[in-house]
Amino acid sequence: MANFKYNRLNKDDAAVLLVDHQAGLLSLVRDIEPDRFKNNVLALADLAKFFNLPTILTTSFEQGPNGPLVPELKALFPDAPYIARPGQINAWDNEDFVKAVKATGKKQLIIAGVVTEVCVAFPALAALEEEFDVFVVTDASGTFNEMTRDAAHDRMSQAGAQLMTWFGVACELHRDWRNDIEGLAALCSNHIPDYRNLMTSYNALTAGK
Repeated sequence: MANFKYNRLNKDDAAVLLVDHQAGLLSLVRDIEPDRFKNNVLALADLAKFFNLPTILTTSFEQGPNGPLVPELKALFPDAPYIARPGQINAWDNEDFVKAVKATGKKQLIIAGVVTEVCVAFPALAALEEEFDVFVVTDASGTFNEMTRDAAHDRMSQAGAQLMTWFGVACELHRDWRNDIEGLAALCSNHIPDYRNLMTSYNALTAGK
């Protein structure tokens, strides 16, 4: 570990890729409870908005069983690049998707999607091959079961991807509470009930100051 270098997320050099969060595919997610999973996906989307990160939406074969993009994501990013792939399983095999990624000018790619071992792993590995820094948001990505999830995580981490959660991503991007308390706290409170309790306590303690 002597040569380890902490490669931390930088809000000025990061883009978010939301891959195949489609209505049909979401029904396959069993490694995270459905309500919690959707909450995590929307938390990642909210932090992308909060930090003003370039965000790319993509789907695969919407006319088939994969189904349409989750409507909340389209509503959150009405002006974001939206690549409806006609059939490519690996998003990186779609020229328009790769062009949109490279057009952001960002080196760090924050990726989440469904299902983990395919829709996340394939473009993550392809991006690593092209020397992007890849950060996989594990709790905003889902699949059939723990076995397939763990195999995908092993494959990506061994290739150099960093595995994170949306809360870890938010805090690493934020760096310092003195940058902003209320904004990030509101984001966290909206997606973590216990965090709302923390902020309620904080607000009560500071109300008279």
